[in-house]
Amino acid sequence: MQKTIKNKVRYRGIGLHSGEDAFLTLLPAPVYTGIKFKIKEKGTVKACVLNVIKSDREVVLRENGIEVRTVEHILAALSGCKIDNVYIELEGPELPIGDGSSKTYVDLIKDAEIIEQEAKKEAIKIDSPLWIEENDRQIIVLPADEFKITYLIEHNDSVIGLQYAFFSINEEMFVKEIAPARTFGFLSEVEDLRKKGLIKGGSLENAVVIGKDRILNDNLRFENELVRHKILDLIGDISLVGCSIVGHFIALKSGHDLNIKLAKKIVEKYKI
Repeated sequence: MQKTIKNKVRYRGIGLHSGEDAFLTLLPAPVYTGIKFKIKEKGTVKACVLNVIKSDREVVLRENGIEVRTVEHILAALSGCKIDNVYIELEGPELPIGDGSSKTYVDLIKDAEIIEQEAKKEAIKIDSPLWIEENDRQIIVLPADEFKITYLIEHNDSVIGLQYAFFSINEEMFVKEIAPARTFGFLSEVEDLRKKGLIKGGSLENAVVIGKDRILNDNLRFENELVRHKILDLIGDISLVGCSIVGHFIALKSGHDLNIKLAKKIVEKYKI
């Protein structure tokens, strides 16, 4: 059955890229609403892949001239907790980053209490391979009997090297194994990104920062936390298809851009 939340909950944090205060309120929504962002005194933006206008280092949605930035972590949390319908009220230019993972949002959803609704959940089952490939980066989805993700990242340095992970995605596994994995970035890129107006709110409190020869944070939450966060991002990005997907996603050095392109292919093929 479709699901929403029972109670209104509110969270305040800082925007990763804007560095400004961001206020968020989750509200119950009727069946077939989907995920909708409500921007105070402006209007609503539906979380769907056709509304994506940017997928480089963050996912940005726009509808009727209204934009919402950095939506990927809350979308992953909602998808991982099997929420189909919810309103997300925002004050500020983007969503709060929390601790850089989806755990903040999972905790918020649990506080709000998940409830079933009187309508069946919509889903599609992948029946033939679909893929996107660019240079040495690729992502493919194959037919399967459940939602699964295999992911591999590789960086030519001694700190990250090659990281691999495979998970069959269900709510319990997501909450425990994926949601706590934090976003990450390289110290060498910080100055350039801030000149471009990005990561103004970034810190060791909300990101894993990789230096020249070591990780600057005191510790990691998982030995392969970085690839787990890439899986988190993929779950959020693919949720923009608008319904549950039964299939096996296999990603090699993918990112928001390739994830979104594959999501658009899925929408086009299955006429969602």
